[in-house]
Amino acid sequence: MKIGVLALQGDFAEHIAMLKHLKVETSEVRLPEHLKDLDGLIIPGGESTTLGKLATDFGMLKPLQQFGQRHAIWGTCAGAIFLSKDVSRKQPLLDLMDIKVARNAFGRQVNSFEADLDVPALKAATGLKKPYHAVFIRAPMIESVNGEAKVLASLPDKRIVAAQQGHLLATAFHPELTDDTRFHEYFLSLAD
Repeated sequence: MKIGVLALQGDFAEHIAMLKHLKVETSEVRLPEHLKDLDGLIIPGGESTTLGKLATDFGMLKPLQQFGQRHAIWGTCAGAIFLSKDVSRKQPLLDLMDIKVARNAFGRQVNSFEADLDVPALKAATGLKKPYHAVFIRAPMIESVNGEAKVLASLPDKRIVAAQQGHLLATAFHPELTDDTRFHEYFLSLAD
């Protein structure tokens, strides 16, 4: 299995380190030809408008959309925004996942936080019953899931922070900033 990490900006190095820890072959993706021979792709956190602009400038928008129709893609934080169909403003999106996302829904950088999440899909996939400790940094929130998309995790106040639609995965938090590999393992199961 070979997983690419979109390396236009953001925290791609941390995802690559996590994948290497799991003994998965990885590749930095910056150009359309880098998508060849990948089984899946992670779009990391960063800044969603910059990510969209760079993807447009590097001719990546259409190839990423085509890749996501056939292969697993996981967007974390800004990557979740980029993967979505609706962010209530004009910016380049992949328009792949039927979710509506609110940018910076939890406030500014100083409002970053950590929370333990109950994620039944992770418990079922890994057998571990402990909560998932999530790191939120200027995090978006998934306002709604539509069509075939489903909620994977919410905060105790019911705000949605993880969703899945077939082989597409979106998380409002940063699993690559923890030592817990369960979300990466779960994504690998979608790419398999």
